[in-house]
Amino acid sequence: MSTRPDRSKPTREVVLDALETLLLAGGSSAATLEAVAAAAGVSKGGLLYHFGSKEALYQGFLDRLLVESKAEADGTLTAPEGVVAAYLDVSSVATDPSTRSVLAALRLAGVQEVDVEGALVESFEYWYEVIARRIDDPVLARLVQLVGDGLYLHALIGSVQHDEDEQVVARVVALVAEHEAERG
Repeated sequence: MSTRPDRSKPTREVVLDALETLLLAGGSSAATLEAVAAAAGVSKGGLLYHFGSKEALYQGFLDRLLVESKAEADGTLTAPEGVVAAYLDVSSVATDPSTRSVLAALRLAGVQEVDVEGALVESFEYWYEVIARRIDDPVLARLVQLVGDGLYLHALIGSVQHDEDEQVVARVVALVAEHEAERG
């Protein structure tokens, strides 16, 4: 990964990208205002212009994570393969930018000034709402979400993907299709 900040992006985004990189590399203790400013290629004053405090910086990061997560969830509504298959596909990937952001956010867990858990819950609940827009049975919608969450957890920790994972996804997609065919 390049250590040069991306100057095609707004400074605010460059700062948040730098924060994410530092969180992933060393957790919240490595993400001092000075370190974030240096990694972003801005002065500490420039950083404080965009984020008035370390807490505001962290909150800005979580806010961006929520916006991006909701946009990704909304994108599954128009996926050619359908919401369920798209959600389960996204849930199986650990190398995409949104997963990188979630991992960085988890490095903020326990920091008193921000509610990381609340932001992640809000993100996961929004995903459920998107799934439930397409599946009228709330238990089946929750089942889809929990299968996706399990796949996501395994992807996050680098667990070996099993051949059965594809079969699980195929079976869940088929189960949803059967449900939709039954209701007519």
